[in-house]
Amino acid sequence: MIRIGIDTGGTFTDFVIQGPSGMRIRKVLSTPRDPSGAIVRGLEEGGVPAGEGEVIHGSTVATNALLERRGAKLAFLTTAGFEDLLAIGRQTRLELYNIMVEKRIPLVPRELCFGVPERTYADGTIGRKADLRRLDGIIRALKKSGVESVAVCFLHAYANPANEKRVRRRLAEHGFSLSVSHEVLNEYREFERASTTAINAYVAPLMERYLGRLEEKLGAGVVQIMQSNGGCISAMSARAKPVATILSGPAGGVVGAKEIAAAAGFPRIISFDMGGTSTDVSLCDGMISTTPETKIGGLPLRLPVIDIHTVGSGGGSVAFLDAGGALRVGPRSAGADPGPVCYGKGDEVTVTDANLILGRLDPDRFLGGEMKLHPERSRRIMGKFATRLGMDASQLAEGIIRVADATMERAIRVISVERGFDPREFALFSFGGAGGMHACSLARRLRIPKVIVPRNAGVLSALGMLLSDTLKDYSLSILRPGREIQRGELDRLFRPLVEEARRELRREGFGEDKIRLLRSLDVRYAGQSYEITVPFSADYTSYFHRQHLRRYGYADEKRPVEVVNMRVKAVGLTDKPRLAGIEPGGADPARARIERRSMRFDGRNFRAVLYAGEKLRSGNKIAGPALILDYESTAVVPPNFFCRVDGFGNLIMENREG
Repeated sequence: MIRIGIDTGGTFTDFVIQGPSGMRIRKVLSTPRDPSGAIVRGLEEGGVPAGEGEVIHGSTVATNALLERRGAKLAFLTTAGFEDLLAIGRQTRLELYNIMVEKRIPLVPRELCFGVPERTYADGTIGRKADLRRLDGIIRALKKSGVESVAVCFLHAYANPANEKRVRRRLAEHGFSLSVSHEVLNEYREFERASTTAINAYVAPLMERYLGRLEEKLGAGVVQIMQSNGGCISAMSARAKPVATILSGPAGGVVGAKEIAAAAGFPRIISFDMGGTSTDVSLCDGMISTTPETKIGGLPLRLPVIDIHTVGSGGGSVAFLDAGGALRVGPRSAGADPGPVCYGKGDEVTVTDANLILGRLDPDRFLGGEMKLHPERSRRIMGKFATRLGMDASQLAEGIIRVADATMERAIRVISVERGFDPREFALFSFGGAGGMHACSLARRLRIPKVIVPRNAGVLSALGMLLSDTLKDYSLSILRPGREIQRGELDRLFRPLVEEARRELRREGFGEDKIRLLRSLDVRYAGQSYEITVPFSADYTSYFHRQHLRRYGYADEKRPVEVVNMRVKAVGLTDKPRLAGIEPGGADPARARIERRSMRFDGRNFRAVLYAGEKLRSGNKIAGPALILDYESTAVVPPNFFCRVDGFGNLIMENREG
């Protein structure tokens, strides 16, 4: 059977095609107006017949719709008296001392927020049934306003969803696209639950149309969608809960990085994914780091997601001068159209143009020679920009790289130093089309001892999708003091979640031998506002104290703890491609040498050697400065760095200066 991993990025759409004859890769320019267009083109160019195989797709449709605020016309229904829930939020301010801070704009305008008379108490008791007569009046108003999708979130519906179910049935009779909080997020905290439900409702119609077009174009093939938690789900499940796919592309990259690094003997890594539009970083300390809450476009999203920090710094990031005359790079990107200046259309210099001018890209061998770059355009427009600053094009190009690197360095510090980890104890695992050109520079800044650039680095996110399992997350809020709840009662409360998880995986075609169920608890000290997720065991409190000490620098084992949420992660084990090794070839990489060329580092020009990545063999050793070219990516070995090729074709780079 043919399995295809597809990652849609801002500049390129990547394909990894696994079939009986082995693995093939492909990159095509993305089609932002309709991402399915690039997918169909890539499959045709990759020789995949229509309707054949299983597609695992990392989609940016939901993400872009949310960030660009172009989702469905949305209404919000909540308990009467709480209509301003989304606007008020937590009443927190991101910039405490800025009196001119921009107001957070909720997804739903106030005139489309409606209150339904009902009341559910925190213990699950129904104090008042939902008033269907009032609801019928709201429905008339929704139709008059042209509302397409409705989000429903009642107070304490996690404790008893009876009123939400009552309202859901009536709304369904009128054909609205519906998202109800107990189905999207069955946890306490009304604002986060309401926000997550509203996001789901906002992107659901758009995702429904997109998946419909995609399945129509792909014919009878099976379509799976990557989720933010690092697993995939069926297109049917993605339609019901599109909010779970918000960070699906970056998640595939982290899964691929973790699996390949572990096979190469590096269980502790910082994944560094630099593409055309953004850079995504994540820390794996033997396992993928997850978090129960994140923010997208300033909106809280409370679902288990891989702990990824994203910054607007990629190969297509545009360089410009701010109001104070300082050089800035990103977050705006040239994207796929017009793209960087060297692509032949754009007129704003980007990080890619800077790398090209510095000799860190080969204009004749980009995408294996299928796409020609235009260095003369980059140099001409970069030169005009540089003249305004009193410097030459090469000096400006180095400045652009340094600014971009500083942004990415801060991102790595967020997921390492700010989480209580020392980056010097990890390897930097670099991938994405542009990652290999910047990884060694970042490692030197952060004193990270080793850099790993994997084989097929430019399509690793797509490969990660083929290496992922099917994952589903289930949760239940219980809010119980730890000393009052015993192991037996926790087992009893877990049982409905476990049964539901097993039932849904069986529905997706997994036999009992392919199902794994992982239980965990959200625990906090009594009186705290935030929790730490720990594995469920008889000694979960001791594990919580250790994690609290690591994250916050202190722990109090005498202080009572509280169990807030119960979680079940259901894993459906998939058939994954085998990571093939490469032939041994000794230390001398002579057969891979192409030519010499000038490269610039820290204001000095060097004569560097170019190597064809596909001709390297296990055991080859390369001294910097050097440029290693692959079909879909480029790796830079700076002066004073040393590179060796391992048994899987990964490039392992180290700074000889220590």
